[in-house]
This record gives sequence, structure tokens and C-alpha cells, in this order.
Amino acid sequence: MAKSREQAFNEIVRRVRKECFGKGPERIHTVFVDNMAISILQGNLTPTEKFISRTPEGAEIVRSARTNMIQALYAKKVPEGMEELAGSKMLYLFSDFKVEEDMGVSVFIFEKPIGQGALSCTNATDATDEA
Repeated sequence: MAKSREQAFNEIVRRVRKECFGKGPERIHTVFVDNMAISILQGNLTPTEKFISRTPEGAEIVRSARTNMIQALYAKKVPEGMEELAGSKMLYLFSDFKVEEDMGVSVFIFEKPIGQGALSCTNATDATDEA
């Protein structure tokens, strides 16, 4: 079974978010443009984060925590398989989170343009991916 490079990238992003926050995004849509992977993540918040974000101050705490934790995590170590999948070294990650819409955006910048096309896949996941 072949899966797209975008689907495989989404699986890596989902795994990292699930490990970091205890819940991965319900939907991820990734596009590759030149040396960038742009991912839109929806359905991210845990029940606790939803509760905390009921006030403006709580929403800012959740936004800041999600943004800072992800950037620190990727700065410390690029997730396993991500650079191999992109065929290039990851240089930067820009990310932000809109609590009210439960939506995050991450822009991954790689050293070289990202290859296109399908990948051969031996173990697909049951996660929902939009490509």
C-alpha cells in the first residue's frame, strides 16, 4: 500500500503531539511548498485545556504553553523519521495556536526542497489524515 509523503508527515506530527500533550490532533492537513511543510492541525485540545481556556487568561496560558512546548521540543530533537521523509535537514519551526478555534499551524523549514510523490508503506495507521 502506498501512502503520500503528506500522510506520512502527518503521522509523525500526530505522534509527537500525542506524546507531548496526551492527545494528538483529530485532523491534520499538510502541504509541501519548496523547502517548507505547512501543517494545519485541528481538534487538538484536551478536556483540561478546554476547561482552562474558558477565560481569556486561561486561553492565553494554553496558547503559550502549546506554542512554546512544541518549539522547545523540536529545537531539542527533530522527531524520528521527519528529516528522512523530507530528504533534508530541518532548520526551523514556526508555530502558533488559535485556542478559540482549536486550531494550530506549524511551518517546518528544511534546508532543501522536499521531494514529492508516494512512499511505500508497510504499516499504515488508522489516524484520519487530510491531504
